[in-house]
Amino acid sequence: MLRARDVMDRDYAQPLDVPALARVAHVSPAHFTRTFRATFGETPHRYLQRRRVERAMFLLRETDHSVTDISFEVGFTSPGTFSRTFHDIVGRSPRTYRKEAVAAGVPTCFTMAWARPYVRMPGRSSDQPGD
Repeated sequence: MLRARDVMDRDYAQPLDVPALARVAHVSPAHFTRTFRATFGETPHRYLQRRRVERAMFLLRETDHSVTDISFEVGFTSPGTFSRTFHDIVGRSPRTYRKEAVAAGVPTCFTMAWARPYVRMPGRSSDQPGD
């Protein structure tokens, strides 16, 4: 599972599908999906989407590329799908996120920790990390 996740982290902008990732993990596609979700708390597809959105968040803060260019750069094939997914994960549109981005004087490590989307783990009773 870790090898497949590493491939997703490294090649997030490439078209990746479950059968290809299952081959990396040396398991069947169905077993891969079940085990990935049990291990990491989200489906492979959602993990890949979140990884792409995290990279897009960085690009929106640090570059002046258009939202459309960023959507293609991080691996989405449609700007509409990118905007909808971004809003689902971050809670606001890419354009709004860019306008509200953290000031440039804040170190990147703090910005990344503050801006990282929160993933709810199955079986947790609280919405807050660390509770």
